[in-house]
Amino acid sequence: MGEESERVRDWLPRTAALIVGTLALATAFIAAYVGALHKPNPHDLPVGVVLGDQPAQAVMSGVRTRTNIIKPVEYDSQGAAISGLNGREVYAVLHSDPGGGLVLATASAAAPAATEVVTEVLTQATRQAGVPLQVTDEVPVASGDPRGLTPFYLAVGLVLGGYLASTALGVSLGTSPGNLRRAGLRIATLAVHAALLGIIAAVLVGPVMHVYDHNVPALALVGALAAFAAGMVAAAVQGWLGLLGTGLVILLLVVLGNPGSGGISAPEFLPGFLRGMHRWNVPGLTTDLVKSVVYFDWRGGRWPLGGLLLWAALGVVGLLTATAFHAHRRAARSRPGPAGERPADG
Repeated sequence: MGEESERVRDWLPRTAALIVGTLALATAFIAAYVGALHKPNPHDLPVGVVLGDQPAQAVMSGVRTRTNIIKPVEYDSQGAAISGLNGREVYAVLHSDPGGGLVLATASAAAPAATEVVTEVLTQATRQAGVPLQVTDEVPVASGDPRGLTPFYLAVGLVLGGYLASTALGVSLGTSPGNLRRAGLRIATLAVHAALLGIIAAVLVGPVMHVYDHNVPALALVGALAAFAAGMVAAAVQGWLGLLGTGLVILLLVVLGNPGSGGISAPEFLPGFLRGMHRWNVPGLTTDLVKSVVYFDWRGGRWPLGGLLLWAALGVVGLLTATAFHAHRRAARSRPGPAGERPADG
Protein backbone atom coordinates (compact mmCIF):
# COMPACT_ATOMS: atom_id res chain seq x y z
CA MET A 1 0.00 0.00 0.00
CA GLY A 2 2.85 2.35 0.87
CA GLU A 3 4.55 1.65 -2.46
CA GLU A 4 1.32 2.35 -4.35
CA SER A 5 0.88 5.67 -2.53
CA GLU A 6 4.46 6.60 -3.33
CA ARG A 7 3.94 5.85 -7.03
CA VAL A 8 0.78 7.97 -7.06
CA ARG A 9 2.62 10.83 -5.38
CA ASP A 10 5.33 10.48 -8.03
CA TRP A 11 3.21 10.50 -11.20
CA LEU A 12 0.26 12.64 -10.11
CA PRO A 13 2.04 16.04 -10.09
CA ARG A 14 3.76 15.28 -13.40
CA THR A 15 0.51 14.13 -15.03
CA ALA A 16 -1.35 17.15 -13.68
CA ALA A 17 1.34 19.46 -15.04
CA LEU A 18 1.09 17.82 -18.49
CA ILE A 19 -2.71 18.17 -18.54
CA VAL A 20 -2.54 21.81 -17.46
CA GLY A 21 0.15 22.45 -20.08
CA THR A 22 -1.90 20.93 -22.88
CA LEU A 23 -4.96 22.91 -21.78
CA ALA A 24 -2.89 26.10 -21.85
CA LEU A 25 -1.53 25.34 -25.33
CA ALA A 26 -5.00 24.48 -26.67
CA THR A 27 -6.42 27.68 -25.18
CA ALA A 28 -3.60 29.73 -26.72
CA PHE A 29 -4.15 27.98 -30.05
CA ILE A 30 -7.85 28.87 -30.11
CA ALA A 31 -7.22 32.44 -28.99
CA ALA A 32 -4.43 33.03 -31.51
CA TYR A 33 -6.14 31.53 -34.54
CA VAL A 34 -9.63 32.85 -33.88
CA GLY A 35 -8.33 36.22 -32.72
CA ALA A 36 -6.10 36.66 -35.75
CA LEU A 37 -8.26 35.17 -38.49
CA HIS A 38 -11.93 35.42 -37.58
CA LYS A 39 -12.38 38.92 -38.98
CA PRO A 40 -9.62 40.08 -41.34
CA ASN A 41 -9.38 43.86 -41.18
CA PRO A 42 -6.76 45.23 -43.59
CA HIS A 43 -4.83 48.36 -42.69
CA ASP A 44 -2.12 50.23 -44.62
CA LEU A 45 -1.82 47.96 -47.65
CA PRO A 46 1.18 49.55 -49.44
CA VAL A 47 0.51 50.81 -52.98
CA GLY A 48 3.17 52.56 -55.04
CA VAL A 49 2.68 55.90 -56.79
CA VAL A 50 5.17 58.05 -58.66
CA LEU A 51 6.01 61.54 -57.42
CA GLY A 52 4.72 64.06 -59.94
CA ASP A 53 2.05 61.73 -61.33
CA GLN A 54 -0.75 64.13 -60.43
CA PRO A 55 -3.80 62.06 -61.57
CA ALA A 56 -2.60 59.01 -59.64
CA GLN A 57 -1.58 61.13 -56.65
CA ALA A 58 -4.99 62.80 -56.58
CA VAL A 59 -6.84 59.47 -56.51
CA MET A 60 -4.55 58.08 -53.82
CA SER A 61 -4.90 61.19 -51.68
CA GLY A 62 -8.68 61.00 -51.95
CA VAL A 63 -8.67 57.36 -50.91
CA ARG A 64 -6.37 58.04 -47.98
CA THR A 65 -8.66 60.75 -46.62
CA ARG A 66 -11.58 58.31 -46.56
CA THR A 67 -9.94 55.10 -45.36
CA ASN A 68 -6.72 53.70 -43.96
CA ILE A 69 -6.96 50.48 -45.95
CA ILE A 70 -4.38 51.70 -48.47
CA LYS A 71 -1.08 53.41 -47.71
CA PRO A 72 0.61 55.32 -50.56
CA VAL A 73 4.32 54.61 -51.04
CA GLU A 74 5.99 57.24 -53.19
CA TYR A 75 8.72 56.50 -55.76
CA ASP A 76 10.88 58.84 -57.81
CA SER A 77 10.16 57.13 -61.13
CA GLN A 78 7.93 54.55 -62.77
CA GLY A 79 10.88 52.17 -63.04
CA ALA A 80 11.55 52.43 -59.31
CA ALA A 81 7.87 51.80 -58.58
CA ILE A 82 7.74 48.66 -60.74
CA SER A 83 10.98 47.51 -59.13
CA GLY A 84 9.29 47.96 -55.74
CA LEU A 85 6.35 45.89 -56.99
CA ASN A 86 8.62 43.07 -58.14
CA GLY A 87 10.60 43.31 -54.90
CA ARG A 88 7.41 42.87 -52.83
CA GLU A 89 7.67 46.31 -51.25
CA VAL A 90 4.13 47.12 -52.46
CA TYR A 91 1.15 45.07 -53.60
CA ALA A 92 0.35 47.34 -56.55
CA VAL A 93 1.40 50.48 -58.41
CA LEU A 94 -1.05 53.13 -59.61
CA HIS A 95 0.13 55.26 -62.53
CA SER A 96 -1.20 57.38 -65.37
CA ASP A 97 -1.89 56.00 -68.80
CA PRO A 98 -0.93 58.08 -71.90
CA GLY A 99 -4.52 57.73 -73.06
CA GLY A 100 -5.78 59.75 -70.11
CA GLY A 101 -6.79 56.98 -67.75
CA LEU A 102 -5.04 55.18 -64.90
CA VAL A 103 -3.36 51.78 -64.74
CA LEU A 104 -3.20 49.65 -61.60
CA ALA A 105 -0.34 47.15 -61.88
CA THR A 106 -0.67 44.43 -59.25
CA ALA A 107 1.34 41.41 -58.09
CA SER A 108 -1.26 38.94 -56.89
CA ALA A 109 1.42 36.34 -56.13
CA ALA A 110 2.50 38.44 -53.16
CA ALA A 111 -0.93 38.04 -51.52
CA PRO A 112 -4.11 37.54 -53.58
CA ALA A 113 -6.33 38.74 -50.73
CA ALA A 114 -4.38 42.00 -50.48
CA THR A 115 -4.40 42.73 -54.22
CA GLU A 116 -8.12 41.99 -54.37
CA VAL A 117 -8.82 44.57 -51.68
CA VAL A 118 -6.53 47.14 -53.32
CA THR A 119 -8.20 46.59 -56.70
CA GLU A 120 -11.67 46.88 -55.20
CA VAL A 121 -10.90 50.10 -53.31
CA LEU A 122 -9.17 51.83 -56.23
CA THR A 123 -11.75 50.68 -58.78
CA GLN A 124 -14.46 52.28 -56.68
CA ALA A 125 -12.39 55.44 -56.19
CA THR A 126 -11.63 55.92 -59.90
CA ARG A 127 -15.26 55.22 -60.80
CA GLN A 128 -16.38 57.96 -58.44
CA ALA A 129 -13.75 60.28 -59.93
CA GLY A 130 -14.89 59.47 -63.46
CA VAL A 131 -11.44 58.20 -64.48
CA PRO A 132 -11.09 54.93 -66.44
CA LEU A 133 -8.94 52.29 -64.73
CA GLN A 134 -7.12 49.38 -66.33
CA VAL A 135 -5.93 46.59 -64.02
CA THR A 136 -2.97 44.35 -64.92
CA ASP A 137 -1.39 41.51 -62.96
CA GLU A 138 2.38 41.69 -63.41
CA VAL A 139 3.14 38.70 -61.15
CA PRO A 140 0.12 36.38 -61.15
CA VAL A 141 -0.27 33.29 -59.02
CA ALA A 142 0.34 29.93 -60.65
CA SER A 143 -2.63 28.16 -62.20
CA GLY A 144 -2.13 25.35 -59.70
CA ASP A 145 -2.17 27.82 -56.80
CA PRO A 146 -5.12 30.14 -57.57
CA ARG A 147 -5.54 31.32 -53.95
CA GLY A 148 -1.81 31.74 -53.36
CA LEU A 149 -1.85 29.56 -50.23
CA THR A 150 0.64 26.88 -51.28
CA PRO A 151 3.69 28.79 -49.91
CA PHE A 152 2.03 28.95 -46.50
CA TYR A 153 0.95 25.30 -46.40
CA LEU A 154 4.37 24.25 -47.65
CA ALA A 155 5.99 26.30 -44.87
CA VAL A 156 3.70 24.71 -42.28
CA GLY A 157 4.72 21.22 -43.42
CA LEU A 158 8.43 22.03 -43.45
CA VAL A 159 8.39 23.64 -40.00
CA LEU A 160 6.22 20.83 -38.61
CA GLY A 161 8.62 18.23 -40.00
CA GLY A 162 11.61 20.01 -38.52
CA TYR A 163 10.39 20.30 -34.96
CA LEU A 164 8.76 16.84 -34.98
CA ALA A 165 12.11 15.31 -35.97
CA SER A 166 13.80 17.10 -33.08
CA THR A 167 11.04 16.03 -30.68
CA ALA A 168 11.28 12.41 -31.84
CA LEU A 169 15.03 12.40 -31.19
CA GLY A 170 14.46 14.00 -27.80
CA VAL A 171 11.90 11.37 -26.79
CA SER A 172 14.09 8.52 -28.03
CA LEU A 173 17.52 9.70 -26.92
CA GLY A 174 16.86 12.41 -24.34
CA THR A 175 16.31 16.12 -24.87
CA SER A 176 19.90 16.94 -23.95
CA PRO A 177 22.66 14.91 -25.67
CA GLY A 178 25.17 13.31 -23.30
CA ASN A 179 28.20 15.08 -24.76
CA LEU A 180 29.28 17.36 -27.60
CA ARG A 181 29.99 14.44 -29.94
CA ARG A 182 26.43 13.20 -29.54
CA ALA A 183 25.16 16.75 -30.00
CA GLY A 184 27.09 16.89 -33.27
CA LEU A 185 25.51 13.64 -34.38
CA ARG A 186 22.06 15.01 -33.53
CA ILE A 187 22.74 18.16 -35.57
CA ALA A 188 23.93 16.03 -38.49
CA THR A 189 20.83 13.82 -38.23
CA LEU A 190 18.54 16.85 -38.30
CA ALA A 191 20.46 18.25 -41.28
CA VAL A 192 20.05 15.00 -43.26
CA HIS A 193 16.36 14.83 -42.32
CA ALA A 194 15.88 18.45 -43.41
CA ALA A 195 17.62 17.85 -46.74
CA LEU A 196 15.43 14.84 -47.47
CA LEU A 197 12.27 16.70 -46.44
CA GLY A 198 13.22 19.68 -48.63
CA ILE A 199 13.69 17.42 -51.66
CA ILE A 200 10.44 15.54 -51.01
CA ALA A 201 8.49 18.79 -50.59
CA ALA A 202 9.91 20.31 -53.78
CA VAL A 203 9.15 17.15 -55.78
CA LEU A 204 5.60 16.98 -54.38
CA VAL A 205 4.64 20.56 -55.30
CA GLY A 206 6.61 20.34 -58.55
CA PRO A 207 6.65 17.20 -60.71
CA VAL A 208 4.00 15.33 -58.69
CA MET A 209 1.27 17.94 -58.13
CA HIS A 210 2.41 20.44 -60.80
CA VAL A 211 1.79 23.46 -58.57
CA TYR A 212 5.24 24.88 -59.33
CA ASP A 213 7.02 23.28 -62.27
CA HIS A 214 10.07 25.53 -62.08
CA ASN A 215 12.84 26.26 -59.57
CA VAL A 216 12.51 22.79 -58.04
CA PRO A 217 16.19 22.65 -56.89
CA ALA A 218 15.95 26.12 -55.34
CA LEU A 219 12.71 25.18 -53.63
CA ALA A 220 14.38 22.05 -52.24
CA LEU A 221 17.17 24.19 -50.78
CA VAL A 222 14.67 26.56 -49.19
CA GLY A 223 12.72 23.63 -47.77
CA ALA A 224 15.84 22.06 -46.31
CA LEU A 225 16.89 25.33 -44.68
CA ALA A 226 13.42 25.91 -43.22
CA ALA A 227 13.13 22.38 -41.80
CA PHE A 228 16.67 22.55 -40.40
CA ALA A 229 16.06 25.96 -38.79
CA ALA A 230 12.83 24.71 -37.16
CA GLY A 231 14.51 21.50 -36.03
CA MET A 232 17.49 23.30 -34.51
CA VAL A 233 15.33 25.87 -32.72
CA ALA A 234 13.33 23.00 -31.23
CA ALA A 235 16.47 21.04 -30.32
CA ALA A 236 18.04 24.05 -28.59
CA VAL A 237 14.93 24.92 -26.57
CA GLN A 238 14.34 21.29 -25.64
CA GLY A 239 18.02 20.89 -24.77
CA TRP A 240 17.78 23.69 -22.22
CA LEU A 241 14.24 23.14 -20.90
CA GLY A 242 13.46 19.47 -21.51
CA LEU A 243 9.78 18.57 -21.82
CA LEU A 244 8.75 22.13 -21.02
CA GLY A 245 10.75 23.19 -24.08
CA THR A 246 8.52 21.11 -26.36
CA GLY A 247 5.49 23.10 -25.24
CA LEU A 248 7.35 26.37 -25.75
CA VAL A 249 8.40 25.29 -29.26
CA ILE A 250 4.78 24.49 -30.17
CA LEU A 251 3.74 27.88 -28.81
CA LEU A 252 6.35 29.75 -30.87
CA LEU A 253 6.29 27.77 -34.12
CA VAL A 254 2.63 26.76 -34.32
CA VAL A 255 0.31 28.60 -31.96
CA LEU A 256 1.77 32.05 -32.70
CA GLY A 257 3.93 31.24 -35.71
CA ASN A 258 1.30 30.09 -38.18
CA PRO A 259 -1.29 32.89 -37.81
CA GLY A 260 1.55 35.40 -37.40
CA SER A 261 3.16 34.31 -40.67
CA GLY A 262 0.65 36.29 -42.74
CA GLY A 263 0.45 33.35 -45.12
CA ILE A 264 -3.30 32.88 -45.09
CA SER A 265 -4.18 36.45 -46.09
CA ALA A 266 -1.47 39.09 -45.64
CA PRO A 267 0.32 40.60 -42.63
CA GLU A 268 -1.68 43.83 -42.99
CA PHE A 269 -4.89 41.86 -42.29
CA LEU A 270 -3.70 40.76 -38.84
CA PRO A 271 -4.12 42.45 -35.43
CA GLY A 272 -1.33 44.85 -34.52
CA PHE A 273 0.61 42.52 -32.20
CA LEU A 274 0.86 39.86 -34.95
CA ARG A 275 1.37 42.11 -37.96
CA GLY A 276 5.15 42.24 -37.93
CA MET A 277 5.73 38.68 -36.74
CA HIS A 278 6.33 37.28 -40.24
CA ARG A 279 9.54 39.32 -40.33
CA TRP A 280 11.17 37.17 -37.65
CA ASN A 281 9.29 33.93 -36.98
CA VAL A 282 10.29 30.75 -38.81
CA PRO A 283 6.91 30.03 -40.53
CA GLY A 284 6.66 33.64 -41.75
CA LEU A 285 10.24 33.75 -43.01
CA THR A 286 9.71 30.43 -44.78
CA THR A 287 6.47 31.58 -46.42
CA ASP A 288 8.10 34.79 -47.63
CA LEU A 289 11.17 32.98 -48.96
CA VAL A 290 9.08 30.41 -50.85
CA LYS A 291 7.14 33.25 -52.52
CA SER A 292 10.37 35.01 -53.44
CA VAL A 293 11.77 31.87 -55.05
CA VAL A 294 8.75 30.64 -57.01
CA TYR A 295 7.27 33.98 -58.05
CA PHE A 296 9.81 36.79 -57.78
CA ASP A 297 13.16 35.28 -58.88
CA TRP A 298 14.60 35.65 -55.35
CA ARG A 299 13.76 39.38 -55.23
CA GLY A 300 12.76 40.38 -51.72
CA GLY A 301 14.29 37.16 -50.43
CA ARG A 302 17.38 38.55 -48.70
CA TRP A 303 15.70 39.20 -45.36
CA PRO A 304 13.87 35.84 -44.99
CA LEU A 305 16.96 33.95 -46.17
CA GLY A 306 19.14 35.74 -43.63
CA GLY A 307 16.53 35.20 -40.92
CA LEU A 308 16.35 31.43 -41.46
CA LEU A 309 20.15 31.16 -41.54
CA LEU A 310 20.32 33.09 -38.28
CA TRP A 311 17.73 30.86 -36.60
CA ALA A 312 19.60 27.76 -37.74
CA ALA A 313 22.89 29.12 -36.39
CA LEU A 314 21.31 30.13 -33.08
CA GLY A 315 19.78 26.67 -32.77
CA VAL A 316 23.14 24.97 -33.32
CA VAL A 317 24.83 27.21 -30.74
CA GLY A 318 21.92 26.76 -28.33
CA LEU A 319 22.04 22.97 -28.49
CA LEU A 320 25.84 22.85 -28.10
CA THR A 321 25.83 25.19 -25.10
CA ALA A 322 22.92 23.30 -23.49
CA THR A 323 24.83 20.05 -23.97
CA ALA A 324 28.02 21.48 -22.46
CA PHE A 325 26.09 22.98 -19.53
CA HIS A 326 24.27 19.76 -18.64
CA ALA A 327 27.43 17.67 -19.11
CA HIS A 328 29.27 19.98 -16.69
CA ARG A 329 26.47 19.66 -14.14
CA ARG A 330 26.48 15.86 -14.40
CA ALA A 331 30.25 15.80 -13.96
CA ALA A 332 30.01 18.07 -10.91
CA ARG A 333 27.35 15.85 -9.30
CA SER A 334 29.42 12.71 -9.84
CA ARG A 335 32.66 14.23 -8.49
CA PRO A 336 33.62 12.78 -5.04
CA GLY A 337 33.24 15.08 -2.03
CA PRO A 338 36.03 16.13 0.38
CA ALA A 339 35.74 12.94 2.43
CA GLY A 340 35.81 10.72 -0.63
CA GLU A 341 32.01 10.44 -0.66
CA ARG A 342 29.82 11.30 -3.61
CA PRO A 343 27.69 14.38 -3.00
CA ALA A 344 24.00 13.85 -2.38
CA ASP A 345 21.73 14.57 -5.36
CA GLY A 346 19.63 17.70 -5.25
